[in-house]
Amino acid sequence: MTAVTDQDHAEHADHPEDPPTGDEQPSESEPAAAATAEDETGEQDDDTSPSTDRTDSATAWDDGLIARRVNETTATATATATATAGAVAAASAEQAAVVETRASDPQTAGPLAYEGALRSRLDALRELVGLSRTRLDSRTLSEAGRVLDEAVARRKLSGQHTVVAIAGATGSGKSQLFNSLAGVTISETGVRRPTTAAPIACSWSDGAASLIDRLGIPPRLRRRPSQQADADGQLRGLVLVDLPDHDSAAVQHREQVDRVLALVDAVIWVVDPEKYADAILHERYLRPMAGHSEVMFVVLNQIDRLPGEATDQVLDDLRRLLDEDGIALGEYGEPGATVLALSALTGDGVGELRESLGQFVAERGAPARRISADVDAAGWRLRPVYATGRRTGLSEEARDEFAARLADAVGATAAGEAAERSWLRNANRACGTPWLRLWRWYEDRREPATGRFPLRAQPDEEATARQRVEQAVRTVADRASAGLPGPWAQAVREAAVRGSQGLPEALDELAARAGLPPGRPPRPGWWPAAVLVQASMTILQVVGGLWLLGQIVGVMAPNLGVPVLLMVAGIIGGPLVEWSCRVAARGPARRYGTEAERRLREAAAGCGRARVLDPVAAELLRYREVREQYGRVMGVGTAAR
Repeated sequence: MTAVTDQDHAEHADHPEDPPTGDEQPSESEPAAAATAEDETGEQDDDTSPSTDRTDSATAWDDGLIARRVNETTATATATATATAGAVAAASAEQAAVVETRASDPQTAGPLAYEGALRSRLDALRELVGLSRTRLDSRTLSEAGRVLDEAVARRKLSGQHTVVAIAGATGSGKSQLFNSLAGVTISETGVRRPTTAAPIACSWSDGAASLIDRLGIPPRLRRRPSQQADADGQLRGLVLVDLPDHDSAAVQHREQVDRVLALVDAVIWVVDPEKYADAILHERYLRPMAGHSEVMFVVLNQIDRLPGEATDQVLDDLRRLLDEDGIALGEYGEPGATVLALSALTGDGVGELRESLGQFVAERGAPARRISADVDAAGWRLRPVYATGRRTGLSEEARDEFAARLADAVGATAAGEAAERSWLRNANRACGTPWLRLWRWYEDRREPATGRFPLRAQPDEEATARQRVEQAVRTVADRASAGLPGPWAQAVREAAVRGSQGLPEALDELAARAGLPPGRPPRPGWWPAAVLVQASMTILQVVGGLWLLGQIVGVMAPNLGVPVLLMVAGIIGGPLVEWSCRVAARGPARRYGTEAERRLREAAAGCGRARVLDPVAAELLRYREVREQYGRVMGVGTAAR
């Protein structure tokens, strides 16, 4: 690239009457300083000469760029008007902005396409946001939503163009570098600060109007490079944007920088030997954008001010600072930021930047890499609400412990013991001696019959049971939410609390249905035989007693041996039969009590599972789904469960 010099302008001023020849076309006669300063501030419109107005009326604007197309019918008129205004153009040649005036067909720019892994990651991010809307607040998901919106907006625009912003601090020489790359003075440079008040765009090819519209740059701030810079085709497809100073004292300038940086495909950071280590640059921009290193150029400008080997020393220190910021450097063929040293004033190193920039633009991969880096950044911001370093979920041990706590709350163990005692009592009643049965019948008349065990007889017992249920729910919720990120742990606890509402009453109802059946417990098959034997023992006692009574009265002949033997056999045999039946009844009674306890435990466990464990498991399953989607977003495949 050849910069515009004072000698070139002087030669043009010495021969103002020379008409344009060959492929050379006349340039516009409006001053660049006025076009830049006045248009950026919006205080006044561009100044145009009468000849320019006539040219505008006879020509058409191409996609918003200040690039007039001259056809064959108007070429003669344009040349005449330019020759007439030659003296004015020579006087302001130092500040004139070169715009494209040669005829060319508009470039057809197809939309950008996301392929392979990037498309899969965007789909996963969209699914992740959709699954998380009811669990995370809108502020947490705002960055991910913005990335999705920008990805959709960029995909609809040209995939043949690469939008690159030039950013830098006050006095870094970014506008001078911008002009040097364009081959013409487009952006105003000078000692007044801030010089650049609004973004200025320069496009090396047609079809980029929609991309520039997306940046919010009006048509009056759009330029084309010099014919020489545009004709070589090295930067074809490039849209270069000169930004205001990122450390400007004007707040609106910094806001414009932040807004445009979020929309461009790549950025060239221009630093100078004095401010390359500025904390604002590193802490506010470079460090947060460390993941965008593949779409980043860092240029050390003004090396003409450094003596001897100082350039290499400053460049090494700059690389060290970038490494501390976490920015990967594109060295030895590895992907990363490109770091160069140059002087926009003397042109030293600008050719190397142009070559690197040309290769970068020719690859047509910057938009996709920028979106991929944005997805990475959004994913890392969401990491605290999705990632966990430990295994999550409810173990079988925790589920069994929860069921056991509910069973204790409804008194399953006590109910089983009561069922066992009831079975034994029924056996004693059936197989006991008549005299003992009469005594127990008398006791039963004084006390209510024992058929069903009263589980909730006292208010204090009900309060204790409710506390046990609440404690069981809290314990299982804490175990289920252990290790989960904050929002998902809260969702699990809320699901458990919602399920616990009305759980004590439901347990009472189930305990009543699944508890002891009304009436007496069932009898085994050997009970009738035991009852018959016990009746025989009673008959022996009665027969022996009547025989003795008859002998005493004198009705029967005296014979004490036989009646006494019968009575002793009945008296001893009755309790012996009762004791034998009691021993034989222990096994069935224990089984009967165990079965009653099992039914009550299963009923309590089923109620707790339906009301608490299933909603908690649903929340855990939802978290696993979003965790898997988050793994796809971060490009690690299936996330660790």
